[in-house]
Amino acid sequence: MTGVEAPGPQPVTGVRSTRQRAAIADALAGTDDFCSAQELHEILKGRGESIGLTTVYRNLQALSQAGQIDVLWDGSGETRYRHCSSGHHHHLVCRSCGTTVEVQADPVEKWAATIAAEHGFTDINHTVEVFGLCADCQGCQRN
Repeated sequence: MTGVEAPGPQPVTGVRSTRQRAAIADALAGTDDFCSAQELHEILKGRGESIGLTTVYRNLQALSQAGQIDVLWDGSGETRYRHCSSGHHHHLVCRSCGTTVEVQADPVEKWAATIAAEHGFTDINHTVEVFGLCADCQGCQRN
């Protein structure tokens, strides 16, 4: 032991911390659901933040590129954002209410690796979102 501590995590290059970025990250951390940029903008305005919609979009893009938030294309053309756990995972998303569950899916990982290898691809990555109706929304439709 030398008594010298290892440095902590370094900031992501090109992603500087700003008041607006911190407010956006805080708002995303405060919800379990994916939010559109417009919804997030409304949340921030409701909290008294002085921030433009363009700034929200720009910061969401930077946070996404830095791997600090997940991005979901919901099928309607809307891009949605969420602060998720670290590590590779997939999502189950309710089409009705937007409830989202993070899942590990080892069979998907094996399938992706197999398909890539069969076609000579390496250094692969992928995203998987499964859309359906959650148990609560199924119950509402039955009533």
